[in-house]
Amino acid sequence: MYKPVFIKIFFCLLISSNYSIAHADAADAEKNLPKINLPEGFNISVFAEVPGARQMALGQSMGNIFVGTVGDKVYGVVDKNKDRLADEVVTMMTSLKAPNGVAMHQGFLYVAENHRIVRYPGVGFSLELPWAEMGEVIFEGMPTSFHHGWRYIRFGPDDKLYVGVGAPCNICEVNDMEGTIIRMDADGKNMEVFARGVRNSVGFDFHPISKIFHFTDNGVDTMGDDIPAGEFNLAPKPGMHFGFPWYAGGKSRHADWKNKRVSEDVTFPVVEFDAHVAALGTMFYTGNMFPKQYLNDAFVAQHGSWNRSEPAGYRIMRIKFDEKGKVKGKEIFADGWLINGEAWGRPVDILQIPDGSILVSDNYQGVIYRISYEQ
Repeated sequence: MYKPVFIKIFFCLLISSNYSIAHADAADAEKNLPKINLPEGFNISVFAEVPGARQMALGQSMGNIFVGTVGDKVYGVVDKNKDRLADEVVTMMTSLKAPNGVAMHQGFLYVAENHRIVRYPGVGFSLELPWAEMGEVIFEGMPTSFHHGWRYIRFGPDDKLYVGVGAPCNICEVNDMEGTIIRMDADGKNMEVFARGVRNSVGFDFHPISKIFHFTDNGVDTMGDDIPAGEFNLAPKPGMHFGFPWYAGGKSRHADWKNKRVSEDVTFPVVEFDAHVAALGTMFYTGNMFPKQYLNDAFVAQHGSWNRSEPAGYRIMRIKFDEKGKVKGKEIFADGWLINGEAWGRPVDILQIPDGSILVSDNYQGVIYRISYEQ
């Protein structure tokens, strides 16, 4: 059973003069946030105001939250007293090239820009160090096209860094790293292509029990309102091919490609989403705050459509798994960012924090929400 959730807005959202998306003020948030629908017992609040917030990473020891953007900045969010409300938002880095991807590993903060990956030491000591002087470029040479040029990154249970490298087009021939997910050692060495035929994955995670890699992928645009499907895939081993560009999404074929011979053994998605919902950030839940039935299920942020006559997405989906790690269904977990065909927010990424609640970034509103559960 779903119900509108009562929201407390703890602080006013500030207007960012150097960011292109207009941010809502507190009055707008108070008007809209109560329209969010969540299952019974769940609550949502504003955790922090972060302009253009995209991928998030949890800092070690201090529990700070690092936030990437598709502008030129990386932010650090500080909750000093651990009341689950940000006390400070620090601009850590600037003049970067679309630093969308952030990940923490063994005390280092990894930042994936459009063209390279840089790692930074010492983030557990201070957020105001001279980061421009401290970064170590560990990998470069990724395609520089800004078409699907926002990199999403995550470390796997194998201690390797996984990176999404989108196709530089709507639909086209791809070469080398284009349309893949790559992986490498923590120092950037031994890069290999893990998965091919991936048009644009901006969200992935590993199942907590099976350790299998699961990822979202976005289908081809301008094929109509209802095709092709958005995808949720699993890759139990390296070397698999997921269909692009022969398949535009799911099993749909683009008119320019339907008569071309498929030269790979293609793996199709385990879950299909509505067309153009833009499924992005993906996270398996392992906490102990939510009811037990949510344990080891996946949450997927749907950023929302831009080329549909009736908008779709702008919500968070739950992918349900059985005890053996097999998908058994999907359902809407949170919606209400789309009201009467108009969107007022766009979920991007999902992050679990130590108390078992989850954070959701919204680059349109320029905020991070916290979703918690209380019996």
